[in-house]
Amino acid sequence: MDARAILARLRDGATLSRDELTWFARGLASGEVSDAQAGAFAMAAVLNGLGPEGRVALTLAMRDTGEVMRWSLPGPVIDKHSTGGIGDSVSLILAPALAALGAYVPMVSGRGLGHTGGTLDKLESIPGLGTELDEARFHQVVGEVGCAIVSASDRVAPADKRLYAIRDVTSTVESIDLITASILSKKLAAGLQGLVLDVKVGSGAFMARMEDALALAESLVSTANGAGCATSALITDMNQPCISSLGNALEVMEVMEVLTGGDASSRIAELSCALGGELMVLANMAETRDEGAAQLAEVIRDGSAADRFGRMIAAQGGPGDFVEHWADRLPAAPVVLDVTADRTGFVSAMNGRALGEAVVHLGGGRLVGGQRIDPSVGLSRVAALGEPVQPGEPLARVHAANLAAGEAAAQTVREAIVIGEVAPEVPPLIHRSVLP
Repeated sequence: MDARAILARLRDGATLSRDELTWFARGLASGEVSDAQAGAFAMAAVLNGLGPEGRVALTLAMRDTGEVMRWSLPGPVIDKHSTGGIGDSVSLILAPALAALGAYVPMVSGRGLGHTGGTLDKLESIPGLGTELDEARFHQVVGEVGCAIVSASDRVAPADKRLYAIRDVTSTVESIDLITASILSKKLAAGLQGLVLDVKVGSGAFMARMEDALALAESLVSTANGAGCATSALITDMNQPCISSLGNALEVMEVMEVLTGGDASSRIAELSCALGGELMVLANMAETRDEGAAQLAEVIRDGSAADRFGRMIAAQGGPGDFVEHWADRLPAAPVVLDVTADRTGFVSAMNGRALGEAVVHLGGGRLVGGQRIDPSVGLSRVAALGEPVQPGEPLARVHAANLAAGEAAAQTVREAIVIGEVAPEVPPLIHRSVLP
C-alpha cells in the first residue's frame, strides 16, 4: 500500500477498507505519511465521509498506534466523556460516586479548550495535586481508590495527536467522522468496558444546534459499540452552566459543597447521577437508569462519594485532609465584584460562550497554547434561567486578579445575561438519550 493510492480512492468516494485505514494510521504515527498527505486525507474525509465501517476502522487503527491499557479488577472498568461546556464539573462528582459503588474509573481527561473549562485545570487548582501519573501509578491508584483523573500520555493514540494538529490548521476540524475517531481512539485506549457520552447542546456548547448534537451522539454511540465498547449517550442542555460557578477553583468549591453537603438534588448532581445511571446499566450494575441514579444519589448523600474523592486527591499528591478543609486549601482572587440587574424581570437567556470567554480573559483559560492559568479567577453565583430579578439584585459575581480585568468581565456578563419581562420556558436538563 501507499498513501497516494489510498488518497485517490478516498478522493473518488470509495469506501476505504480496514487494512487501508490501519496502514494510514500507522503511517501517521511513524511519519511515513507526510503532513501534506495527512491534510489531503482530512479534507477528503470532510468532503466524502468515511462511512460507519470506516469510522470504526479508523478509531481502532488510531487507538492501536499507541498503548492500550489492560485491567484485571474485581469490578467493571467504565468512564464518561463530555463534548465540553461551561461550568461542567460532572467528572469530579461522578468518578468518586461510581467508585463508591464498586466500579473502577480510569478517567483520562483534558484541559480547557476554547471557551470551555478543562477537568485537569480544575483539579490542579488543588495544591500539590498532580495529573501526570505514569502507567504503573495510574493502575495503582485506580486499583486502590477506584478512580483517578489524569492527563493523557504521549503514548496514547499518537496517530490521532498528529492528525488533530493537522486538522487544526487545514480547516478540517468540523468533520463528524474525524471528531468521532479522535474522541474514541483516546477513550478506548483506556481499556474500557463501558462508556457514557455527555453530548452538550446550546449556547455554551460547541454544538449549538440539536441536529448537530444528535448527529455527533449517534456517530459516537454506533462507532464505540462497533469497536466493542458498550456505549450510550445523553444529549444534555448547555444553554446555562451546569453549576452556578465558572472557573477552576470556584467550580471545585461548588463540587465540594455538593459532596460534603450531601445535596443530590442540585443540577450538577442530577446530571452526574443520570449519566452514571446510564453507565451502571451498561455495566450490569443496575436494571434501569433511574435505579442506578438513585444508588449514586445515595452515595452522595451519605458521604461515600466525598470520601472517595478525598482518597483520590491524596493519592494524586493533594492534601490528605482536603475533604475536611477544602475551603482553606483553594486559592481566592483578590478582587470580587457583583454584577447586578438594572431592571425588573426574569433571566430569559444567556450567551454561554460569552460567559466562558469572560473566564478565559480573566486568566482562567488559555488564549495561546501553554499559557499559565490563574486558578482563582472566574464567575460565581451566576443566575439561573427563569430566575426573577429586581434592580440591584446580583446576576453574577466576578473574581479577578485586578480591578481592570474584573470590570471588563463584569461588562461581558451584563451583555451576556438577558433580562426579559416574561419568564422563559427553561430547557430540560436532559433532552434525549441515544442508545445502542
